Amino acid sequence: MNDDVYGIKKWGNDILEILENGNIGLKNPFNPDNSPADLIKIIKSLNERGISCPVLLRVTDYLAFRIKQINNSFFRAIKEIRYKGEYKGVFPVKVNQQAQVIDRIVEFGKEFDFGLEVGSKPELLIALAHDLSANSTIICNGIKDREFIHLAILSIKIGFKTILVLESPRELDLIIKISKELNVRPLLGIRVKLTNKVSGNWSQSSGDRSAFGLSVEQVMEVINKLKIYDYLDCLILQHSHLGSQIPDIIEIRKATQEACRFFSEMSKLGALLTYLDLGGGLGVDYTGEQKSAFNSINYSLDEYCTNIVETVKYELDQSKIAHPTIITESGRACIASSSMLIFNILETTNFDSKKTQIINEEDHPLLKNMIQIPDYLGLERAQECLNDLNYYRDEIRALFRSGQIDLPNMAKTEETYLYVINKIKTVLSSSTEITEELQDSIDNMADIYHGNFSLFQSLPDVWAIDQIHPIAPIQKHHEYPDRRVILNDITCDSDGIINKFVLKDGVSNTLPLHSIKDNEDYFLGVFYIGAYQETLGDLHNLFGDTNVVTIKLKENGNYQLLHEQEGDTISEVLSYVEYEPKDIINRFKRIVEDAVRSRELSLTERKQLIQSFKESISGYTYFEK
Repeated sequence: MNDDVYGIKKWGNDILEILENGNIGLKNPFNPDNSPADLIKIIKSLNERGISCPVLLRVTDYLAFRIKQINNSFFRAIKEIRYKGEYKGVFPVKVNQQAQVIDRIVEFGKEFDFGLEVGSKPELLIALAHDLSANSTIICNGIKDREFIHLAILSIKIGFKTILVLESPRELDLIIKISKELNVRPLLGIRVKLTNKVSGNWSQSSGDRSAFGLSVEQVMEVINKLKIYDYLDCLILQHSHLGSQIPDIIEIRKATQEACRFFSEMSKLGALLTYLDLGGGLGVDYTGEQKSAFNSINYSLDEYCTNIVETVKYELDQSKIAHPTIITESGRACIASSSMLIFNILETTNFDSKKTQIINEEDHPLLKNMIQIPDYLGLERAQECLNDLNYYRDEIRALFRSGQIDLPNMAKTEETYLYVINKIKTVLSSSTEITEELQDSIDNMADIYHGNFSLFQSLPDVWAIDQIHPIAPIQKHHEYPDRRVILNDITCDSDGIINKFVLKDGVSNTLPLHSIKDNEDYFLGVFYIGAYQETLGDLHNLFGDTNVVTIKLKENGNYQLLHEQEGDTISEVLSYVEYEPKDIINRFKRIVEDAVRSRELSLTERKQLIQSFKESISGYTYFEK
């Protein structure tokens, strides 16, 4: 069996392939004819190196390919539409600040003059510590203090094209003051709030109620002040953030059109604008549905680029304005596909049973009725059988609470419930046309598979904003997935569950997975997690960062290990929450010594306890075999 239950061909066609052995393989997008690298073999070889799951796997080829794709797509659109300006992309550092990621973005983007966007002093320091190409830009957004502005302006003297984007009129006064102190003319941008509001999970980042940017009246205030201080020629960039993960291409067109109107009007007022920064917006089709939805998009990369270039050209030609260099900040689309989380299933909680139940004389009459339900079970009576089953169980539970049914009857009731549920599930699995109520009932009885990961640490957007990431087993695709499950993480929190999944036919409340044998290693992959997930992680239950591995795909299905970062130890995580690991050890030693003095513990047991404590404090925060 290999009918792509999980829709991998729809959402992962560029990077994933189901191999003949049923495992998922990593395709090389630069050399699609190469044999894919078997993910199971990669995980096993990492285990042999001492790198255990959960592990965050970064694939440099996917990052390099997306940077090239985005740039080449804009270049083609510029050529075909005869646009007279250029394209220069930037990567927003906030999307993934990890050193290994930024280093490779700079490396892969250098040939395209790919720059960086920063929104804080730490991010500015990261950008200035990289050897960017001479024609790339550093776009400085966000609230800026004296130190931020001072450093940004000084960096111009050593060749950086660092553009300070005005987020408020107040910033301009400070910039002019520092500029005069340093005797350096700044490179300025102005962030304009567009009235157009887009849809999607991040709609609040667009429109005139967005947190950042200048209103129309503030734009005029800034331009007049620049004229007064003779700094209007420093204003070279207009920034208009279209939105984030925009699902509909029409919204991108409308927002771009409005941004061009501001660009034209400010140019007519004397601003020497040469850059039009359209911010983020380019989405990722997490579900492969190719429609305007929270976790999907209804356009391709080429369509996105063509629409932007075509709209900018048309609008500025109408105003007889020279074509500017177009900048986009496509962080999510650039980085999302390059990282995946691989984790193992620790145990399962099944909500059905194949154990046949037989009526005995001592069984309560309601229990006997439950046992007889399969006798009249059929597809047309499935809802009736489910209703009867729930009624009898609820009545028996009430009798148990009032002391009218003993524990053996109660235990058999629960066993019978699971047996009949299994029968109902089997009947319903033969039909694709069941009622929504029945489907909801079956979903509510899905198994729980307990995964060795922390939702809050590795997939915070799934918990916080219902972001959907594709999830699939990385093996057994040649076998039928006989269980329907939801996923539970390793934290002791009721919110640590995943119950929305991408399948071939759309989004489902349950995930088809395989029955797992005792002591069998069963791995799942969570894909497209390169954007934001690493930085937003939370230390819930003090589960720290996972192991991180960066690889490059080679010929014949092989790979090269480029970088390994061990996950947080318990000692490191404790230090994050203000505990001194040495002090923790000494505290425990005192408690153990008290037990020795009271003769509750032998000296040998003392040694074993302290050794075990020390080993734990230096170990991985996740489950280890």
